[in-house]
Amino acid sequence: MISENKDIFALPVNKEATIVIIGAGPAGLAASIQLSKQRIHHFVLDKAVFPRDKICGDALSGKVVQAIKGLNEQWLSDLSMSEDFIGSYGVRFVAPNGIPLDIPFKTNLDDLKQPPGFIAKRFDFDYWLFQKAQSPYATILSGAKVDSLTREDTYVRVVFTVDGNAQSLTSKLIIGAEGDRSIVAKSFSEIKKENDHYCAGIRAYYTGVTGLHEKNFIELHFIDELLPGYLWIFPMANGGANVGVGMLSSVISKRKINLRGVMDHIIKHHPEISKRFKHAALSDEMRGWGLPLGSKKRKISGDNFLLAGDAASLIDPFTGEGIGNAMISGIIAARKGAAAIEADRLDGVFLKGYDEEVYRQLWDELKLSRTMQQLTRYPWLFNFVVSKASKNKLLQETITGMFEDMELRSRLKKPGFYFQLLFK
Repeated sequence: MISENKDIFALPVNKEATIVIIGAGPAGLAASIQLSKQRIHHFVLDKAVFPRDKICGDALSGKVVQAIKGLNEQWLSDLSMSEDFIGSYGVRFVAPNGIPLDIPFKTNLDDLKQPPGFIAKRFDFDYWLFQKAQSPYATILSGAKVDSLTREDTYVRVVFTVDGNAQSLTSKLIIGAEGDRSIVAKSFSEIKKENDHYCAGIRAYYTGVTGLHEKNFIELHFIDELLPGYLWIFPMANGGANVGVGMLSSVISKRKINLRGVMDHIIKHHPEISKRFKHAALSDEMRGWGLPLGSKKRKISGDNFLLAGDAASLIDPFTGEGIGNAMISGIIAARKGAAAIEADRLDGVFLKGYDEEVYRQLWDELKLSRTMQQLTRYPWLFNFVVSKASKNKLLQETITGMFEDMELRSRLKKPGFYFQLLFK
């Protein structure tokens, strides 16, 4: 059930909960839905009141589609029919030398019964998922700001505030899914912000952008001023566009880059992009946020806690995609959490299996994406790879796999794959 603020006051000051999820973004809600499927009662706390905005590129990749399908296949029809979601069928990479490479998400797009990916504002997608998470097994408290977490014997006490009123829960297991500035991570983990594994992003909504792909391909423009990073243009419902830039924080600091200024300069003066923005207008202010990248392995569990999504630093370092990995990790966290509760093993040794499963599913791809990110430091080499990709089906499938991620992982473990990738 979704509890409005008036219902929260009915909660006792101290209440026990088997599992508490902090954060009701894609990671937390995916975990909640999975727990409800397993009939496990739990709480979800989020400081925001939904619907709420979330700064993001707004692309929902094939990973997101597969995660939703695993939770409830019928929900994909809802996305296809909603006017807030548009289908996306591929990605266009534009090399520093201006050469474009179109990569469809599926080989035979005309045979698809539904889009392989979607684009929707996080305002709409997160609220859609928020509503899907309603369940007799889930108590979702919005407007609940977590103030502190303390371990007491084999439990964790969660103190939170709603409309100035203090409440508390004790729980055997906490799932931290509240994003980059996770209080769970700060309280219990050793994860620290590292500029070489962290990206700064700027997002804005525009109307009147021309030249958008007829199949709603998302666009990633690798421009010299932004390397290692890119400018994106994602088509939106009602003819709008999500436009933004992202760059490694270490590079921004070293070069003393004004990211907003660079984005504005590209839109106004880039020889090709400026033409497409000739009659465009901002429909919202430019907003910035941070992206903790999954370009290194981290310890994402411990006694009584698991970290999921951005709280676990799982954003793809090359594409910047985070929603798919967030949902995947949230689902794994729910399953591992349920197993821990059943076995009465909430210790770090048992919960370490969560780390192993997350990285078993995601690390090969994250590692390759880190390599691709490093490649963009060398424009001539990146130009070469894009040129090769236009003639190399294997490389095209690899790039597609970063978004779709179906059968790619098994290939990434074979040394022969890399030989074919570079030399055929």
